Amino acid sequence: MIHFNFKPSFKKSLNSLPKKDKNLVKESCAQLIDVLGKRGLLRKGLGLKQLREDWWEIRKGLKQRILFKWKNNEIDFVLAGNHDQVKRFLKKI
Repeated sequence: MIHFNFKPSFKKSLNSLPKKDKNLVKESCAQLIDVLGKRGLLRKGLGLKQLREDWWEIRKGLKQRILFKWKNNEIDFVLAGNHDQVKRFLKKI
């Protein structure tokens, strides 16, 4: 069973987004949880990509991306933002 955690940094980045983008991010997270929980298939338009060893992103369209760390049976949602914000975050780690 996979455990999903929403880190404070994710919640902070989500709160800084416009309402339309917040809903898009929440919907994308819910879709990923369904897929990984074996309750659904990856929907068209939702991209899943491994960026580094334990770091992944999901995106819906080009604008919003969700960065998460996936290690063993733990998924930590860390950041919701655009391509540049994800890139800057990954440079820091």
